[in-house]
Amino acid sequence: MPDGSEIALRLRRSARARRYALRVSRHDGAVTLTLPQRGTEREALRFAQGHAVWIAETLAGIAPPVTVRFGMELPFEGRPLRLEAAQLRAPRIEGDRLLAPEDPARLGARIEAFLKLAARQRLQAATETHAGRLGRPFSRITLRDTRSRWGSCSHAGALSYNWRLVMAPPSVLDYVAAHEVAHLQEMNHSPDFWAVVARLCPGYRSERAWLKREGGALQAIRFRD
Repeated sequence: MPDGSEIALRLRRSARARRYALRVSRHDGAVTLTLPQRGTEREALRFAQGHAVWIAETLAGIAPPVTVRFGMELPFEGRPLRLEAAQLRAPRIEGDRLLAPEDPARLGARIEAFLKLAARQRLQAATETHAGRLGRPFSRITLRDTRSRWGSCSHAGALSYNWRLVMAPPSVLDYVAAHEVAHLQEMNHSPDFWAVVARLCPGYRSERAWLKREGGALQAIRFRD
């Protein structure tokens, strides 16, 4: 590294790789170095050393993990809610507070379930709206906690979203829904695809930039120790 420190590299050989490639996980900061089949470890390490500054800057930009606990501020639809204990059976929002049952041992699981339900409702509505405008049917919606992407669309019309999107501003969630619905027409990232996204979500560039800038903080929130 530029400061003389060392980092661990995960070496992965791939038959599909045509060149050396580096990837830094936004989840745990793991650095993976992919080698083509005919690549050598010596050349791979030289490649990594040549990108040491990029690795250091990327690692520095990863938000530290934060475990859900009472008293913290948790983002919901882009606004911070103070997480407080209350005598109730399920989490609910009251003003700028997110109230949850008092048992701290089950807090993470309860808040995660609350967020997933809210995400499903909002993503279902946004997907139906954009698919209706585009005139393209979709087969189903699945929620996941993926680290490498916020959404995906299969050739069979199945859409998958990261439920953490419900913590982002509603316009960002709407952009991701528009992005994936656009794939129902254009299964690529060509200019034609982005034209469809712009038609469905005219302000998508600022929402996309927000997700690139702030998405790491959403990924850093832990609901389990």
